[in-house]
Amino acid sequence: MKKIYILLLLLVATIYGKTQTISITDQETGKALEMVTLMSEYPKAFTTTNVNGQADITSFKGSTEIEIRSLGYKAIIKSYNDIKSDNFEIGMEIYNLNLDEVVVAGSRWRQSSDNIPSKIVTISPTEINLQNPQTAADLLGISGKVFIQKSQQGGGSPMIRGFATNRLLYTVDGVRMNTAIFRGGNIQNVINLDPFTMENTEVLFGPGSVIYGSDAIGGVMSFQTLTPQFSLTDKPMVTGKAISRFSTASKEKTGHFDVNVGWKKWAMVTSFSAWDFDNLRQGHHGPDDYIKPYYVQRQDSVDRVITQSDPLLQVPSAYSQMNLMQKIRFKPNEHWDFQYGFHYSETSSYGRYDRHNRMKNGLPRYAEWNYGPQKWLMNNLNITHTSDNVIFNQMTIRLAQQSFEESRIDRSFNKNDRNSNTEKVEAYSINLDFVKWTGGKNTIYYGLEYVRDDVKSTGSISDISTGITVDGPARYPNSSWTSIAAYIEDVYKVSNNFTLQGALRYNQFILDADFTNNTNFYPFPFTTANINKGALTGSIGGVYRPSGTWIISANLGTAFRSPNVDDIGKVFDSEPGAVVVPNPDLKAEYAYNFDLGVAKVIADVVKIDLTAYYTYLQNAMVRRDYQLNGLDSIMFEGEMSKVQALQNAAVANVYGVQFGLEVKMPSNFTFSTDLNFQKGEEDMDDGTKSPTRHAAPFFGISRLNYRFNKLNLEFYTNYQGERKYDELPVSEQSKDEIYAKDKNGKNYSPAWYTLNIKAIYDLENQFILSAGIENITDQRYRPYSSGISAPGRNFILSLRYNF
Repeated sequence: MKKIYILLLLLVATIYGKTQTISITDQETGKALEMVTLMSEYPKAFTTTNVNGQADITSFKGSTEIEIRSLGYKAIIKSYNDIKSDNFEIGMEIYNLNLDEVVVAGSRWRQSSDNIPSKIVTISPTEINLQNPQTAADLLGISGKVFIQKSQQGGGSPMIRGFATNRLLYTVDGVRMNTAIFRGGNIQNVINLDPFTMENTEVLFGPGSVIYGSDAIGGVMSFQTLTPQFSLTDKPMVTGKAISRFSTASKEKTGHFDVNVGWKKWAMVTSFSAWDFDNLRQGHHGPDDYIKPYYVQRQDSVDRVITQSDPLLQVPSAYSQMNLMQKIRFKPNEHWDFQYGFHYSETSSYGRYDRHNRMKNGLPRYAEWNYGPQKWLMNNLNITHTSDNVIFNQMTIRLAQQSFEESRIDRSFNKNDRNSNTEKVEAYSINLDFVKWTGGKNTIYYGLEYVRDDVKSTGSISDISTGITVDGPARYPNSSWTSIAAYIEDVYKVSNNFTLQGALRYNQFILDADFTNNTNFYPFPFTTANINKGALTGSIGGVYRPSGTWIISANLGTAFRSPNVDDIGKVFDSEPGAVVVPNPDLKAEYAYNFDLGVAKVIADVVKIDLTAYYTYLQNAMVRRDYQLNGLDSIMFEGEMSKVQALQNAAVANVYGVQFGLEVKMPSNFTFSTDLNFQKGEEDMDDGTKSPTRHAAPFFGISRLNYRFNKLNLEFYTNYQGERKYDELPVSEQSKDEIYAKDKNGKNYSPAWYTLNIKAIYDLENQFILSAGIENITDQRYRPYSSGISAPGRNFILSLRYNF
């Protein structure tokens, strides 16, 4: 009898301990679908499918509504019992007209976009695989809603709704990537990220300061890298991919490899990528003003101007890069999830191409103007705990340490002095985020944040003829920047059709700067600068769904940007004959934003998405004429230069419309287009108005896509409207090295378009072949404000192996 009892107990344990696995495939091809999200409200449960299209849905038992979603596929809502009746096998139909999806950027937690009044766009891995973006900046650009500016091939500065650089926020795996030296000029930090490792990329448009703090004025770019996947059986699961790619415009040679090893409770993923780009060739048809048919070379201790054999090459623009990622995950039970991530990225030195275009007395202004290796390292520990208690239902702790290094090297033509500046930032952050479900209709998100950036800046001057190096002026004071904040957000489901959201955040920001590393070089009237102030931001909005085919959203929000080390302490040449000096009296700038969005699906064939927005920026930090110890000009790098400084001297207004259209056509064709109109104005010292620098001209993308069986083919066109001389910001009108000349000899940004085709085909034996031709008509063009022309006709070939 005792043995029978033991046998029964073992049988019961087996029945109740058994996990239930669902398998999800493409309905047409039968291919397993990875990263499909499954979400249930009652009981609260969430999971995603692994590379084999499988997920454990044991925790969903009893659910009457399980939402099954994947970008590019029709959403499915089924009960657990219905899924069980289907033998836990689901086929998903290709469909691009969904009005909602699962997103993270709105609150740091996974939510249905039904509950978020802000506009959020997701860039799917399917689209990334088809488009083959070279960098993370190019990845953002394929959305059709983010404008990308480049000053060199090794760069990419996103512009969103008239804002850019330190008025946008970057996060990777939920960790703030902005540092205290993010500048107002164009930046290239986003290329630190590896597009091959992106599991999910989202762009939140408009203010995000309530959740993310300072800088989130124009938008938030959220990058989620590969999550280690567990095995759903007793056997280890080993999966991964290897990719090689070549393109002609820059003679690109790229390789990538990643592998995931998963057990029941432990998993890890390792990734390595390497890129090598030669000098970039621009197109044949376009403005001659973009051609610089020479480069500078040092010969016999003399700088000489060398004529290029191919005038369409942009020299110097070559660079290389490598990225490494290691993640380890441990999930001892359903209540705890530990994830550790290590990221490292390093570029080679690379030329800033627009500075090499500057002229002085008929000769190149510079013999050298290069960025030194750009390095980024991050250690990140993410701990998630689920517990049904009075304080929270879920909690996440994020601990992160980041190291950044960047440098600038320049030397004037036929001068011996080489100026070097090196900046190092050590960034530390702690985030505690909580979610609490209070009743069936109310969800509260709240949390605490601590961020500290330590900045060390050094300068040197080397005589290349003697090899002697002495101390030189530093770009920044040695400084620390600290942010301490608390936030709360409430999402209330008034009815099945209407959701309200409101949020508040208080942020204290502290900056301490020591200028003694520069007092020997500049006549500063101070040696230190200190800021210790607070900022209160908030938002309120709602989402209304009159029916399953309509969605209307509205959001009123505020955002802020506190002065950082770059604002308060930088010394640099902003333009020929002008130098920007520190201003220790800066205050935070505030943005007030309203946006209204409407989306409609018509006859299950057409989807229209329209969003209008208006942003008012107060106390805007802008560059204005200034005095230093009563002097309006000082000597800088051997040239008498007008003194300028950032000042809270302007009010700016930015408004615009984002329009999207998707059409489901017969015979597996689809058509889509994204159009963006924006306009910005800011006050000038004399009372006049000037267009804001980062409000891009009209731009967009239109796509015709064909999918059948294992083939995905897309023909698309990118385009940008003209920006006339009178429409350029005052600060841009004199930049001869960037813009083309109109018929009156004045600078302007011409309109342009490109025709492109991309294809991806799923071969047998786990191989995937992708190919494309960008800029088929070989146009010579520059995106607005860019200092380097985009690639000419570019052939791309890539082979991927999945295992």
